[in-house]
Amino acid sequence: MRRLIAALCLISASAAYAGAQKYEQLSTSVQAALHKAVSDSRPSVSSFKSSIEAADWLGEMSRRLEKRIPNRDYRIDLLRSVHYEATRAGLDPQLVLGLMQVESGFRKYAVSSAGARGYMQVMPFWVKLIGQPENSLFDLRTNLRYGCTILRHYLDIEKGDLYRALGRYNGSLGKPEYPNMVRAAWLNQWGYENPARLAQAGR
Repeated sequence: MRRLIAALCLISASAAYAGAQKYEQLSTSVQAALHKAVSDSRPSVSSFKSSIEAADWLGEMSRRLEKRIPNRDYRIDLLRSVHYEATRAGLDPQLVLGLMQVESGFRKYAVSSAGARGYMQVMPFWVKLIGQPENSLFDLRTNLRYGCTILRHYLDIEKGDLYRALGRYNGSLGKPEYPNMVRAAWLNQWGYENPARLAQAGR
């Protein structure tokens, strides 16, 4: 019984550095665009340029993520989903992995003290604002779709300034700790250059 309680506490524990996106009034056009972005059905196409690129990236990222997510099939599904949703939103997939590491420690059911949920720690108000009532922020693909869409939205607001966009995402705009942690995780833990591209560039 004690083990069960401990496991449930771990699942619901706040992520160490999770914050909370702050509710801001959106214009009708922006709200409609974000609604469309999270509602588009996922096409059955790969976000990788080639099967070789997919094998290289998935193999390398899977190796790095193995200790956190031991189940290989689920790990590969998560990585494919991260790559797809990040690429779809015009984000670097490794940046998204860095953000997930800092926000939730790759815990699917992480809940912050402010109520942010899932891998990318999305606040529930976004579902009411731009989604559908049935959307679950604990669903892998739903969480990634919302998280990547929201980060893209903040990048657009901040005209590409990643430091400020990350501050908005975490609800800590103007404070350096969170953007610096995500950047460090992105570059130190998840930095990657495709071997095929390096070979083509003669490096």
